[in-house]
This record gives sequence, C-alpha cells and structure tokens, in this order.
Amino acid sequence: MLPGRLLVFFCACAALIALATDALSANTDARIADESRLADATGLRPSDAMSSTIFLPLAGKLFTTTASCGAIVSETYHTLTMLPPKTDRPAEAHADLNLALRGYIATSATLALIDLGGGSDPGAPQLPGLFQNNRTPIFSSAHRVYDWNWTCNCRGSALTTWDVTLIKMATTPGEIIRVPASGYDIGTMPSGYEVAALYASATRLTLKYTRNDNVVLGYTLHIEDVCVEPGLLNLYNTMNAAGRASLPALFAGQGVGRAMSNSIGVAIRDSGTFLDPRSRKDWWIGR
Repeated sequence: MLPGRLLVFFCACAALIALATDALSANTDARIADESRLADATGLRPSDAMSSTIFLPLAGKLFTTTASCGAIVSETYHTLTMLPPKTDRPAEAHADLNLALRGYIATSATLALIDLGGGSDPGAPQLPGLFQNNRTPIFSSAHRVYDWNWTCNCRGSALTTWDVTLIKMATTPGEIIRVPASGYDIGTMPSGYEVAALYASATRLTLKYTRNDNVVLGYTLHIEDVCVEPGLLNLYNTMNAAGRASLPALFAGQGVGRAMSNSIGVAIRDSGTFLDPRSRKDWWIGR
C-alpha cells in the first residue's frame, strides 16, 4: 500500500491529467473553429502555418515543432541604400508588401508549367533558382491571391485575370530557399545585388528586383511558408526600425531561408500586377 502522502500525490496527478485532457479537447474544438475563421479571413489553410505537436506532461514534453528552421551558417547579409520615397505606410500594414494581408484561396488548375501567348522578357527572374539543384519542382496546389481595395484599405475578391496567381511548390523540410537570378542588377557599390528585401517576417519574404521601396515598377517575388534566415530577418527588422533608408540586399543564389514543410508558396508580379507563376515563357525559360 502506498504511503498516505504518495497516494495523495498520485491522485492529484491523475486529477490534473484528466483536467488537462478535457482542456485539450475543448481547445482542439476552439482551434478548429479559429482555423476555419482564419481560412475565411486570409485564404490560408491550417496546413499553411507552422505545424506543432502538443504533448501532455507525462510524455516529458510540452511543445515541439516539426519545422526545420536552422540558420544558414555560410551566409552573411548586407544592406543597400534604397531610392526614395520609402513605403507610404508601415510595411507590415502594406498589402503590396505583406502578402498575409491579402491572403489567397485554393483553386482548381493545371499543376504543371503552361504555355501562354504574347511576348516575354529574357531578363525576368527564373524560378528554378529558388532551389539549390535548379529544378522544376512538383506543383502541389494552386491558388488565387485576393485583390486589395485601397479606398477602404480592405481585401477585395480573388484576382481572376489569371487562373493562378500563387503556386505551392513541393519542398523537403529544411531545404535552403534561394534568390532566383534575373537579367538585372540593382547594386552600385558593390555591383551584383539582385534584389532588396522589402518585407520579412518569420514565415514570409517579399523581394524586389529594383531599389524602389514599392512594387510600382519592376518584378516582385513573394515567398510564403519559408523560415526566413534569422540573420536576414534581424537585419531587416533593424533597417525597418531605422527608417528603411537602407534595406537588406541579396545576390542571385543567396540563401534566404529554409522550407518550413513539404511546400513553399510563390507569387510573382510585374509592375504591381500578379501574374501566373506557371508560365514557361516567363519564369521557366527552356523547361
């Protein structure tokens, strides 16, 4: 027979576990409801967020994460003076810079490269460069980005000019995501910089193929579901807080983060307009 104090202890533990189980069940129902509201508000599915597993105390762990978000130790990051004017509102509150404000919704479309008519720019960013092995990835899902109503500063309907305006590309969790090369050079001292980081958060990055602090002219690349490299994120936060006179500048092929899970989301724009990222003649020349 257990001593009285030990018996009380085990009974208390059993009661706590029962309460924790009930609370976890209730929180799960609330989380499902919250995720449904999140999908309605942003176009993001629960699987688009970093996945976590919650363990009860008896398992020895409280929280673990499945994302691989380690630093890229071989990379160092520098800044470049931006051309005025700076963004007309905080970057995190700007729907052209922070794609989370617009969100996107899943759509049915061909999950492969497509051939579109019209001209093309041989200097356009080439998306195989997102990956170390320069591959044409498997497209896992297609999406439409929402429009933005600048009058009410609120989200509009999903864009319909193109069938797809954001594509999910299959990745290996933890693989390094890199800056796609283009035929343009935004640097002066030194030369060779490919893009400026106009916005960075823990899980998304907006890259601009000019030195302008806006998307008005030139190419803009949005990368979603990426663990932004901690050094790059810290540098962006520092320069953003200092007034954005300078922002992080990156070379073609430079690592900017790691895939959070089994896919990343990519949207690309030309002079502000979201275009179809599956277009062979534009972003996948020769594939």
